Formats: sequence, structure tokens, C-alpha cells
Amino acid sequence: MRDHLIFTLTAAIGAMGELAGHERRGTWTWPGRSAILGLLGAARGLRRGDDFSELDALGMAVAIFDDGAPLRDYHTVQTVPTAAARRPQSRPRALAEAKGRLNTAITLRDYRAGPLYGIAVWGKGLQTLSEALRAPRFTLYLGRKACPLSAPVCPRIVPAETPEAALEQLVLPRWHDGRTARLLAGDDGPAARIETRNDAPLDRRLWHFGPRPVHLRPVRIAPGPNPRWPS
Repeated sequence: MRDHLIFTLTAAIGAMGELAGHERRGTWTWPGRSAILGLLGAARGLRRGDDFSELDALGMAVAIFDDGAPLRDYHTVQTVPTAAARRPQSRPRALAEAKGRLNTAITLRDYRAGPLYGIAVWGKGLQTLSEALRAPRFTLYLGRKACPLSAPVCPRIVPAETPEAALEQLVLPRWHDGRTARLLAGDDGPAARIETRNDAPLDRRLWHFGPRPVHLRPVRIAPGPNPRWPS
């Protein structure tokens, strides 16, 4: 039996990674390893150039209670041709100097509306992380800065044999009482199938990520209603 730090993530809209291009930025249906480690780092007040080695060593599992409804946002973007820029001192000045020569494009950004996830992590430093999640140094988001969390994460440290058993003790927001997770994505353990995701941080400053195997298995995680929410 080992200790697990468990907490919930829910937001009005969330965006969970996937490969990002200029014209389209997609989203997975649950947050990847890099997103959760980034959120834990933000809670502790870490910046991209700081030492994440302790967080990188954590084990992790994500229970998908609700992956949300797909939502697509459209942005009109104007860029300045390089030949027209002439080394301007600011973007407004560049736009002013490039009148009539701007490149205009429509970009697509995908989100998930109303998602709910349960997170379990294990390893060293769980008490420090729990305290940081209760009083985060930086604002916590579910992906992009346009996606602030809509409820406290209610972290708890619980002993359990498996991540599934730990996640049964989650404290869900009141409006999510009765939700059941039927899929678990973990770093290890038995798997109905294994997917490869490029969400293992290699260089945070350069936004470089490497592949890792994700073990997916069907589960039935149904936390009971908790009158103490939020804790």
C-alpha cells in the first residue's frame, strides 16, 4: 500500500494539449502528463526554467469522469510580412507601417466544455504538493489561460493499493455528485490498450515533448457524496 495525492480538475472549458500548429490548436479528451506536472509546478510557484526533477519522478493516473463536449473557437489573425516589418520596435508600430500589406488568416482553437477529471499522483513530496494545491502560488488553469478552474481541487493524501482505490475517495464538487469514471489512463498497471502520447516534458523552455506509453483500462470509480466539500 502506498500514499496517493488525489484531487479533481473541472472547468467551464478546458484545452488539453495535442500538437499545436499555427492554423489549428487541438485538444485531447483528458489532460496529459505535461499539463498536470505544469499545474503542480504552478501551484508550487515554479517557472519553466526551474528544477522539475522531483515532479518528473511522480507516478500518475487520470480518471475521466466527463471529457466534456467539443467546442471550437475561431480567431482572425493578422501578421506582418517580413519584408514590410523593417525591424519595428513594437507590434502596433509594425501594423501601422504595413498598411495594406497585412496577411490575414483564420485560426481554429478546440476546447472541451464542462470536463471533469480525477487525478492521482504518487511518489515523494506529496504533502508539499497538497499544501501548494490548497494555496497555489500561481493561478491554476485547465490548459490555456482562458480556462481557469471552476472549483477548488480539494487535494487529499490517502493510502491505497491502487490508483483506482485511491480515486474512490475523491471529493467531487456538489454539482458533480453521482458521477462515475469508466476509463483510467495511467503510467503503469494492467491495460486494455496502450496508446502513445507525446506529453513527456523534455525541454520546458523550448516546449519539447517526447513520447510515452499510456495504459488505458475500463474502471468503475464512483466516489460517494461528501458534505464537506469544499474542504
